[in-house]
This record gives sequence, structure tokens and C-alpha cells, in this order.
Amino acid sequence: MTGTEPAVPLIDTSRPHPARVYDWFLGGKDNYPVDEELGRRITAMQGGDAPRHARANRRFMARATRAVVRETGIRQFLDVGSGIPTEPNLHQVAQSVAPDARVVYVDNDPIVLAHAEALLSGTPQGATGYVQADAREPERILERAATVLDFDRPVALSLIALLHFIADDDGAHDLVDTLVGALAPGSCLVLSALTADFDPENVHRGVAAYAASGVTLVARSHAETGQFFEGLALLEPGIVSLSDWRPDADENGEKEGPVSLYGAVGLKR
Repeated sequence: MTGTEPAVPLIDTSRPHPARVYDWFLGGKDNYPVDEELGRRITAMQGGDAPRHARANRRFMARATRAVVRETGIRQFLDVGSGIPTEPNLHQVAQSVAPDARVVYVDNDPIVLAHAEALLSGTPQGATGYVQADAREPERILERAATVLDFDRPVALSLIALLHFIADDDGAHDLVDTLVGALAPGSCLVLSALTADFDPENVHRGVAAYAASGVTLVARSHAETGQFFEGLALLEPGIVSLSDWRPDADENGEKEGPVSLYGAVGLKR
């Protein structure tokens, strides 16, 4: 298991963890009562939208990953805040298009580490690895990911539903600047992040519910989201609601409607 820590740290079940709440939204089993309680509370106050938004986020990840492979030729991915394995995982999407794709997953939740083997079963031609680290440790991430990825060649940095758990004053921009700054020209940033621009009342309720459970949740405007892409060339259609980022009519037949997350792909020249 390339890049994996040797021991699984203690899992804290006394407070919810974003990766496990997200797993509950997606119908997964790798969560605890404290995660389910928060998930149910948010779902009830948002009229059932939270699970729908989580599914839309997974579909955006798949569409963006395929677009990156096909349109940029990138064959390396660094997925920070990967979460609990949920098929299709990023490496399955990338390697279905390019079997030689190399992927490194990063997360800080011990339960993700416990299931890391599911993230490491890629194609024989490619490679997958896992790094146990906090997103606020970009230098550590880069150092350990370099055992699988060649940072002298283009890499797609995937920050899917991560940055809304990191406030600006907690280093959100510093971690993006450090990670993107280490990437070679031709690399790209794939990002999705919460916004209150479309449904402020429900989103602010969700932010408050997370805060009451001790979890930071930040909703950023279109302009604030755009700051993460400064200096990058946005692929069409730019920064838009996930449901408007190259929608695929054949995806599960689910009509998404407005989704309170922005998504975009930016290319480093």
C-alpha cells in the first residue's frame, strides 16, 4: 500500500467528521451515530437536499476527472480530502480512460486509512497511493505524494468538497497556493466548494448545524471561490453550480436542479 502510514490512529466517535457525514449522505455504512445524527438534522432542515448535493458532487468529480484526462493529457492526480471510498473512486474514473493514470489520495480521518486498500486497487499499468495527512500540511502531502507522482510533470490537484471545511484564517488560501505552486506547467486544479449564492437560507442553516457540532463550514461567494483560481485559465464553462458544469443527461436520470456548490477546473500555464 504505497504511501500509507503503518498504523491506524484512534477513531474519534465522540464528534462528527466531515468524511463520515458525507459517507452517510451517500448511503454509506462507514459512519457512526454522531455522524448520522448530524446528517439527519441537516437533511431535515434542508428539505432533503444534502444527499442530493452529495451525489451531484460525486458526479462532478467524475465528469471533471474524465475531462482532465481527455482534454489535457494529464495522467497524474493528487486527491486531497478524498473521503471514505465510494465507487466510482477517482482512480477508477481516471484509469477507465487512461489505464496508466497515477493517483494519490490524501485524508486525515483514520476510518479512511482503515479502508485505504479499496483506494489502492488500480490497474496494473497505473499506480495508486494513500497519504494520511491533514490538508493543512501541504509540504508533508507533497513530500509523501512524490513517492508515486512525478511533480516535474503535470498533475491534477483535486480538492473536491474540501475547502468549505477550512476557513480563510485557518489557511485555506495558503494550502491551495502551496500545492498549486508546486505543480508543473500544464497541471490543473479541480475544485468544488459550498456557496450560499443559490439558496442562502438553507445553506446558512447547514453552516450553523455543523458549527453547533464543532465542525467548521464556510460558504463562499462566486468571487471568493474565484480567488482560488487566480493565475489559472478556467476550462469552460468556468465557475458554475455543479449541475451546470458539463451535465451529462445519462447520469442516473436524476434531475439535479440548483446545487449549492460551485465547481471549476483551472489550468496552470
